[in-house]
Amino acid sequence: MTDVLRRGRASLAFSFFAQGAAFALLVTRIPAIQDRYGVSDALLPAFLAAVPVLAGVGSVTTEKLVRRVPPSRVLRWSQPVVLLALLGVGAGEHMAELGIALAAFGLAVGGLDASMNMLGVSLQRAYGRSIMLSFHAAYSLGGIVGASLAWVGAHWDLALFVSYLPVVVVLLPAVLVGSRWYVDGGGAAVEVKDEAEGGPVVFKLLLPLCLVMTFAYIGDSTVSNWSAKYLQDVLGSSEQLATVPYNVYMITTLVGRAIGDLGVRRFGAVAVVRGGALVAALGFAVVAGAPGAWVGMLGFTLLGIGLCVLVPQTFAAAGRLFPGASDTAVARLNVFNYVGFLIGSPLVGALGDAWTYRGAMLVPMVLVLVTLVYARSFAAQPDRYGGGHERPRTADVGRGSNGL
Repeated sequence: MTDVLRRGRASLAFSFFAQGAAFALLVTRIPAIQDRYGVSDALLPAFLAAVPVLAGVGSVTTEKLVRRVPPSRVLRWSQPVVLLALLGVGAGEHMAELGIALAAFGLAVGGLDASMNMLGVSLQRAYGRSIMLSFHAAYSLGGIVGASLAWVGAHWDLALFVSYLPVVVVLLPAVLVGSRWYVDGGGAAVEVKDEAEGGPVVFKLLLPLCLVMTFAYIGDSTVSNWSAKYLQDVLGSSEQLATVPYNVYMITTLVGRAIGDLGVRRFGAVAVVRGGALVAALGFAVVAGAPGAWVGMLGFTLLGIGLCVLVPQTFAAAGRLFPGASDTAVARLNVFNYVGFLIGSPLVGALGDAWTYRGAMLVPMVLVLVTLVYARSFAAQPDRYGGGHERPRTADVGRGSNGL
């Protein structure tokens, strides 16, 4: 069983890595995609918004699918679709082809994100200790590699298809081979029959984690979309220096996630989440008040350290809160990943235009601080029913994390 779990963990970590690389290759080459297909600035936001909207649809669909097939099967076939859709983005010539490729990418990403985190939650349960942050660290590493490869493609003025093809040729067979070792339910899972499972009461209990997920992704999308513009236009940096904050953010995110599981094991998830929220809020405050570019970069560094723990721990908390329905909980929670992404960038842009960009940075700061209100939802044994620790009423060995 130990070898099975180790292989399952390694193969899942590689899946996270591959997804991080694929997503980074897409989003960092948006200007090149826009030029290739002649997408106007007015039309570009519609294309970009369609991806997370369809990803949300894919996540909801995955919730239904895993009632009939194991999450590993959803992951096994959605990841190749993501990679082939990425290649399709680079291979097309007409705007309709771009729309089809992005639609396939979005739908598959929703299933991929949901199923990856389902397997991560169930593996963490089987390990009996925090390992969820390590999977998201692999995603961050993939994002750094993907962004670096995108820079190479842009630097050498490579066509999108030429830039994407080697990555897909390497990753596609690798993820298919690695999928042989995915582990559903950690090999053995405890099934809990709950009359509230799947009903509105479950969502009511999940809502605090949904809000935390949304606020975390509002913060993340703020950094992704506005760090370069903020440093250059507000803090007066050079164009070259303005590219640094996001890279620093990604590196600190990787480091924070790589060591974050140790912090959870030593201090507990509640303390780590509270600490992350406070550090992230401090980062936004430093960015908002920075007198110059270097202080602003310090703020974005703090944001990477603080925000990096919130999303993985939110998925892990959903698995603990609903041990008999963790697949359903993760799929529903994953939708709020895309809600935060959709809200974050337009919110900061609108506030920046109507008010000031310094003032706009205070809004995600306040939202991140709201996480402190819901920190108890991350407890190892959450109190769902108003007294004592949660105890399963029925225990069976099941094939999946929700026994379906």
